[in-house]
Amino acid sequence: MNFWEKITGSDMTKELKSFESRVKKLPADYQAAWGEVWANIWHYSDFSGRNLMPILDGVLGLFEETAADGQSVQEVLGDDIKGFCSALAGEEGAKSFRDKWREQLNNNIAKKLGK
Repeated sequence: MNFWEKITGSDMTKELKSFESRVKKLPADYQAAWGEVWANIWHYSDFSGRNLMPILDGVLGLFEETAADGQSVQEVLGDDIKGFCSALAGEEGAKSFRDKWREQLNNNIAKKLGK
């Protein structure tokens, strides 16, 4: 990845299009589960979202393998997709970008106040 791709995000755009084409090949229930994972995992991203690309690639690989084996998406993910995404992001109770920014802001204010 060169500097221009990193600044413009074109590298991520290519990867996301690749994900979309792979998702379209999955069964409908897996596509729906991907949409839910997609919506819930972004709470754990850094500013650019680059930290999630390997995680999303791994989830999609898992979906492709289990769909090929004939397993249902319910067997793979269970009922708690938010918990699944939290576990993927690190651990249960992982901090979202909002939590990280809030903590940073609080630390900066405490420094300014001399605490």
